[in-house]
Amino acid sequence: MIAPDEPLALQYDRLDYTPLPRSVTLARRRAHRLLTEWGHPELAADTALLVSELGSNAVLHGSLRERLFRVELTLTEQAVRIAVSDPKGELRPNLREATADDMFGRGLLIVGQVADRWGVHTLTVGKAVWCELGIASRRVSPAAAAPGRT
Repeated sequence: MIAPDEPLALQYDRLDYTPLPRSVTLARRRAHRLLTEWGHPELAADTALLVSELGSNAVLHGSLRERLFRVELTLTEQAVRIAVSDPKGELRPNLREATADDMFGRGLLIVGQVADRWGVHTLTVGKAVWCELGIASRRVSPAAAAPGRT
């Protein structure tokens, strides 16, 4: 049952992945393809980027042996919602400042810059890190999509 304040899903996809770096690549490509198929190519690249950042965090920080991580995409009239869940609920993500020499540590900063909003939900087992991209704020006008055309 959908909660009264939850928008109706127009499209929904869920897939579980093994906690390996290759799975992040597969999830990113799937997200890009789905958003294009769902009629929102203007959201495909940002959605793929967000899936990649959240999926990488799940593999690096939230994985447990023999446990999968899940990527869910929900399209409503207002937004696309990306949720990545992993089995480590006790390890909550937090923003941090990465130094110039750090190889890691910028994922949530990127999520915070690209997504319109994001957060974390505690699950019975694990956690889900989610973010949303507003549809209206990313629509491309036909004139902007075709530079040089009048």
